[in-house]
Amino acid sequence: MIKLILGRLLTLFLTTSVLASLHACSKMQEKKKVKKEVAVIETSLGNIVVQLYESDAPQHVANFKKLVKEGFYDSTTFHRVIPNFMIQGGDPNSKDNNPNNDGQGGPGYTIPAEIKRYHKRGALAAARLPDQINPKKASSGSQFYIVQNGVTPLAQLEKMDAQLRAYGRSGLTGEQKELYATVGGTPQLDGDYTVYGEVITGMDVVDKIAGVARGPRDNPLEKVLIKKITLQTMDVEE
Repeated sequence: MIKLILGRLLTLFLTTSVLASLHACSKMQEKKKVKKEVAVIETSLGNIVVQLYESDAPQHVANFKKLVKEGFYDSTTFHRVIPNFMIQGGDPNSKDNNPNNDGQGGPGYTIPAEIKRYHKRGALAAARLPDQINPKKASSGSQFYIVQNGVTPLAQLEKMDAQLRAYGRSGLTGEQKELYATVGGTPQLDGDYTVYGEVITGMDVVDKIAGVARGPRDNPLEKVLIKKITLQTMDVEE
């Protein structure tokens, strides 16, 4: 009888311990949420919510917020869309009906490069002029793009890594390979453009925009309007 009672007590103790351990692990896996200011991009195809990397790209984020508050982006469009690559917007020239001048406009200044983050799927990054005329990789004052590309097979990433090293460039790190093989993105852009945010809600809208019919210059045949961009405070996972 005593052995039976002791056995039941031991079973109860072990069960309680296991449950406590599972609860503790669950708590550890839960990501902490904090209130942060995010950008809400209201488009004709839906909303995209973007978290901004203020610590990694402070000048880009400060400039983006300034333009948002001024209403600079209101009624512009996503003037360049390439499926399995990215969608680009932020050009005031896109407000007119001439697609030939899209991609050439801005506020009249550039921003010094702040290249730190990777181009994972959903990354918000600054467009810029090519190295030949912009060796310091300074960013456009207003134009941005959102990475839409999906995952890349590991074998292809290994091949890309070897090619980069063969040309004397830094290869892909283990972290990059894991990121692009699981989350997706455009590793070929890393080290060349400033990433200053990421989409936290609305990648389905990004995919929808990337899939619209487009002309020979990658301009959407029917305008994808950025109605407005606003700054709002939301709970964001750290």
